[in-house]
Amino acid sequence: MTTSSPQAQRQQPKTLNWGVAWIYASFNNTIILITDPTGAETVARASGGMVVKADREKPSPYAAMIAASRAARTAMDRGINAVHIRVRAPGGSGPKIPGPGAQAAIRALARAGMVIGSIEDVTPIPHDHVRKPGGRRGRRV
Repeated sequence: MTTSSPQAQRQQPKTLNWGVAWIYASFNNTIILITDPTGAETVARASGGMVVKADREKPSPYAAMIAASRAARTAMDRGINAVHIRVRAPGGSGPKIPGPGAQAAIRALARAGMVIGSIEDVTPIPHDHVRKPGGRRGRRV
């Protein structure tokens, strides 16, 4: 039998229009920014605070998932269908690990139908920096 299935007939090699998805995941919020490959032009942006009402839900994985799918939908409408992901935590004198929304945002971008090229951590790591805030005896509450 030499007839090909209808699914094989519909599959055409599509051209990939690349972008960069910047995911900033702190313990207070998650921000997703999709730019062109140079990073000069913003294509789409969304944050956890834009999709939930309560402030305490901003850093949640659910808010990050909804924000990432919203940003992906906007980017796909503007022609970007493949992204390289750059994940960033606060870094510097703050925490060096991303917040709870980072992994959920990556999964939501993949579920939205975007092709993922690479995932990279771009957290700023200090190389002998200024003194951490709080003083010698720590922050007194």
